[in-house]
Parts: sequence; structure tokens; C-alpha cells
Amino acid sequence: MDRRDFNVMLAGMGLTMGHGRIRKASASTARVEAFTLHSNDWVPNNSRLPVIVYRNALEAGSGRESVYEDLFNRNGWPSRWRNGVYSFHHYHSLGHEVLGFSNGAARLMLGGPSGRAVDVRGGDIALLPAGTGHCNLGSDADFTVIGAYPPEQDFDILRAAPTPEQLARIQSLPFPMTDPVQGKSGALSREWHPS
Repeated sequence: MDRRDFNVMLAGMGLTMGHGRIRKASASTARVEAFTLHSNDWVPNNSRLPVIVYRNALEAGSGRESVYEDLFNRNGWPSRWRNGVYSFHHYHSLGHEVLGFSNGAARLMLGGPSGRAVDVRGGDIALLPAGTGHCNLGSDADFTVIGAYPPEQDFDILRAAPTPEQLARIQSLPFPMTDPVQGKSGALSREWHPS
């Protein structure tokens, strides 16, 4: 078995190779960026909870998707899909969303039209509070995303200003118990504060 196949096999078991040892995949050493997005045109965003971007959180590469799924599942955020990010502005009112970028690279616009452009690449992870606008401005052919949500939360695809009911739902969603990337004492516990 060659090294690449061996690493893919380890990834499928939620393990990684480092310093000559096999160990459980972890994202505790990621560099964390946090920023708040306020209402922008028709996109509500979430002025209470900042976007959190974990840079270089996990190893990237083809066949690494299950490592991201295992990490999210282990931290209480069930993984739901593998795909990309839509090339139109949208947001969700039914749940907070974590996006694991397992492969490739993209330029995303967060916060709606004229929002904040963010470059992401394989290994990065973004935590978007409900209401946060997002759109793929361009990505390479290898760009792969794993999406997950807290228990009992889901996603909808909203492309217009929220109704009063949708806005109330965004503001009243249950607060996640754990950080989807770093667990109980992760960046979410430092950056997100229930009101």
C-alpha cells in the first residue's frame, strides 16, 4: 500500500499521521478568526454571534471528507451533506451551520452583497451563525465542503429579506452546547455568548 492510500485509510477512521505516530484527528491548534456581520441590505446576518473561521484546522486533500464528518459528529454537530457553496447569496433561518473545506479553494462573500470577501482553502472550517449570508464567488474544481448543524437544527435556503417569523427564529435558535471544531472549550464558548 502506498503512503497516499494509507493516509486515506487513516482519514476514514478519523485518524492522522504525525511525528511518526498515528493519532486521533484534532483541530485544537487551528488559528481562529472571528468577526461580526451586521444587517446588510436584505441579508439579516447575526449581530449577536460572530462568524468564526478556523484556519488550517485539519489536513486537506482528496478522500479526507470523513475526517471532517467524524470531527463534527464527535463534537455534537451531526454532518448532513457533502457538496460546495451555492454561487448565489443566501442564508439559513433554521440552524447555525459549520462548513468544513476538505479540499480545493474558494473565495466566499459572507454577509450578503457588498459583504466581506473571505478566501478559504482545504483545511479551513467556517462557523456561520443563523442568518449569515454566504455566496461562492469562485472556486477551483477540487473545492469540497462538508456541512453540519447542531442537533434538532436544519437548513433552509432563503434569498430574500426575512419575514418577521424567520427573523424571530434566527434570534431564538437554541445555543449550541459545543464548538463543532474544538469541543466544549473551543472558540465558540469564547466568542458566542447567549443573550
